[in-house]
Amino acid sequence: MENKTSPNSASAIENRLVELGLTLPEVAAPVAAYVPAVTSGNHAYTSGQLPFIKGELPAAGKVGADVTPEAAKEMAATCVLNALAAVKSVIGDLDRITRIVKVVGFVSSDPSFTGQPGVVNGASELLGEIFGEAGIHARSAVGVAVLPLDSPVEVELVAEFS
Repeated sequence: MENKTSPNSASAIENRLVELGLTLPEVAAPVAAYVPAVTSGNHAYTSGQLPFIKGELPAAGKVGADVTPEAAKEMAATCVLNALAAVKSVIGDLDRITRIVKVVGFVSSDPSFTGQPGVVNGASELLGEIFGEAGIHARSAVGVAVLPLDSPVEVELVAEFS
């Protein structure tokens, strides 16, 4: 798809990321047989995104045992940045996003940990900071026994675009 911005200018959304002290990473390479994102109609669907930073997980293990909820919340925000990079790869320009429709967050949880919604708030809050009203979305926060590569958190999203 054609990018609305010239090669030398960033989108308003990417400028907003800079204002927040964040940068959009390269699209994370798939760790199995899938693609990072696809479009159908005017929606972009991401695969589950791990909190990779320059190709590496910042931590591994279960939230509530090996990883603090606060650290996992930050990793959920990193997952969102990776998801937005995946969306950009299929729609060309993040300014085309008109709404974040749905977020699903998976939290690799110690059996006694019940704070999954607080962890996934890292994703939801960042989307609100980036997109404002358009970043408010439906959501699920799910505790699971284990995630790929022993990641503490994984996030996927659905974005509507024009």
